[in-house]
Order: sequence, then C-alpha cells, then structure tokens
Amino acid sequence: MQKLTRGKCLLKEELRSHGRTQSWLARRTGYSRQQISNWIAGRDKMSFEAAVLISRILECKAEDLYEWELA
Repeated sequence: MQKLTRGKCLLKEELRSHGRTQSWLARRTGYSRQQISNWIAGRDKMSFEAAVLISRILECKAEDLYEWELA
C-alpha cells in the first residue's frame, strides 16, 4: 500500500496569490504570525483543523496548502 505524505508547505504561495500577508491571516484565524511562519518554513506541520480553517478563509482546498508525495 502506498502512503501519502505532506511535502513542502504552499501557504506562502497561496497568500501571495490572494494578495494577503501572514499578519492578515493571523488576525483572521487567531493563530500567531510566528506559528504561520513556522508552517511556511517547514518547522511545523499545520493540523488538519488549521488547514481546513485556512482553506475556507483563502477559498482553496486544504490539500492545496501542501505538496503531496506518494511514498
């Protein structure tokens, strides 16, 4: 059976395509700007709940927030 894993976080690209900043997203979600920065830099992986919330705010799919790889 193949396993699906998260690769690079694409949140920075999604924010840029919507003309939004990390600070804007922090205000909208309640997550700190530092936490958002950690996701973007790959220091942390966002939870499923965070990904769904952000995807609703940015009007994209949660799976659009990461590159996905079959292992």
